[in-house]
Amino acid sequence: WKRNFSHVEQLYDYGSNIRKIMYTTNAVESIHSSFRKVTKKGAFPHENALLKVLYLRIKELENKWNGGHIQQWAMVMNQLLLHDHLKDRVLKYLE
Repeated sequence: WKRNFSHVEQLYDYGSNIRKIMYTTNAVESIHSSFRKVTKKGAFPHENALLKVLYLRIKELENKWNGGHIQQWAMVMNQLLLHDHLKDRVLKYLE
């Protein structure tokens, strides 16, 4: 565990709001999990049937996430901008 402790220790360089986002948000994994749930049965007569099921699931997820927000986002943004190695990465998406 000692060799991995430096990776865990790096998390504490950030504020608690940033840490919460880092370890609770993984949108890609969430989407894949959602796709696996709807395709678990695996019996699709043709490719278009599968594409329709995935499309409908994407629309459901879009509706579910539209109202979503990150708690204390202004504070998270300020904390991100305080870190020199993150600042340029964050500003790139704000332009």
